[in-house]
Amino acid sequence: MEIIKIPKMDKQEYDSLIEEGYISRIAFRGDKYPYIAPFLYIFDGKFLYFLSTKYGRKNEMFKRSPYVSVEIEKYSKDLSYYTFVTIQGYLVQEEDAITKKQIRKKFVDMITERNLSHNILATLGHDPLDAIETVATEERSNIWKLTGVADIVALKNL
Repeated sequence: MEIIKIPKMDKQEYDSLIEEGYISRIAFRGDKYPYIAPFLYIFDGKFLYFLSTKYGRKNEMFKRSPYVSVEIEKYSKDLSYYTFVTIQGYLVQEEDAITKKQIRKKFVDMITERNLSHNILATLGHDPLDAIETVATEERSNIWKLTGVADIVALKNL
């Protein structure tokens, strides 16, 4: 019996997957076990950016070790179609005021364009009744940028 390997995606394919998506999972290095959490993200064509509340276990994990694996996937309900990319690198907290403003605006645009529920605001440190623009005008969350990419695994079904 021959084992069939899942085909790899080329850079254009996995960049397209990343550009189409907006939800990722980040695995942080834990003491004994990894800690995995979902994050909204935006991709500027070069870097992935994430918004993180300023509290919680993910912040503790980030402070201990910024080295992470990020996973983005797309699949059909019956799994006849699936793709995923896993990117290993490290997170840095964005500190530049101009960049932070631009990234926050991109998150507002993404949430608006994708018609996401205002309930998503709670995951960003905001009240769901807040205007979506508060994500761009108030710094209730940290901005993390994935950099130092060491490995990318991108696979698709046959």
